[in-house]
Amino acid sequence: MALVRAGLGRLAEVAAAAQTAATEVGRVGAYIARTFGAPAGLRGLAVEWAWLAAHLVIYPAGLLREQLAEPTGYRTDSLPPVRRSLLVTDVEAAGTPILLVHGIMDNRSVFTVFRRSLRRRGFGAVHAVNYSFFTGDIRAAAYQLRGHVEELRERTGADRVHIVGHSLGGMIARYYVQRMGGTAAVDTLVTLGSPHSGTLTAHLMPTPLARQLRPGSDLLEELSRRAPGCSTRFLVVWSRMDQMVVPQRNARLTHPDLDVEEFELRDVGHLSLPIDPRTVHWVATALTRSDQTRHPFRRGQQPVDEMEDTDGQTASPAS
Repeated sequence: MALVRAGLGRLAEVAAAAQTAATEVGRVGAYIARTFGAPAGLRGLAVEWAWLAAHLVIYPAGLLREQLAEPTGYRTDSLPPVRRSLLVTDVEAAGTPILLVHGIMDNRSVFTVFRRSLRRRGFGAVHAVNYSFFTGDIRAAAYQLRGHVEELRERTGADRVHIVGHSLGGMIARYYVQRMGGTAAVDTLVTLGSPHSGTLTAHLMPTPLARQLRPGSDLLEELSRRAPGCSTRFLVVWSRMDQMVVPQRNARLTHPDLDVEEFELRDVGHLSLPIDPRTVHWVATALTRSDQTRHPFRRGQQPVDEMEDTDGQTASPAS
């Protein structure tokens, strides 16, 4: 009888494994169909490869540490009306420093286009930082990030900053905000293609850092715990064509204590997220929203459930 039970148990395990494998194969098939079966997917793939080539060229320059510069302002009278309309008009919003944090095996050069776009829209203090190429622990990297934030606040005289994190950079910043009291210093955290629920591609890298990014890891379990005092706003950008976050929905952020808005893209690769014009437009627009708009009930207004941009992509609070 015991042998029968053991045999049935093994059969159940094999069946469950087969079902999981079939599900993953289906997801891979859906990804391939989105990428190669539609003009938008092919265009996104071409942009991804083109940006990869350009990024490799500018990568060495990004290894150098960027010096903190004094915040500057910009005149708009020489710009055409369309571009001028994108520039921030809120002095406080324009003066809030923005810290850019890159992803794994990368450096600040990944934000070359993103940073220039923000500055052209009127943000006067945009600074990109590098963390160690050999970073093996998200918690240790978050500790280093805290030092960068404090340095930026001291240099600019700002009480709070915004952080934009690409891929792993978003996870480092999230840990700092949620688990190290960073919410007191960070007004808004933007994550671009960050694996908030882990990624299966992390199983391909046998390193301590990769283990932290695997679904169900101790670090991700820690981030899923209650965070009742976290007042930082989270802006989450994710793409259904992301080839590094698998499954792609794991780049979404769902947490009962966090204020989350998300922006879904369907045709942008992982590396291209910081250069996509829709990403830049949505992030810049969200960062310039006033406190009254972000918290409408404070003044008796009705909440806005969702916002749609000119390309038909949807941005809405995550549920």
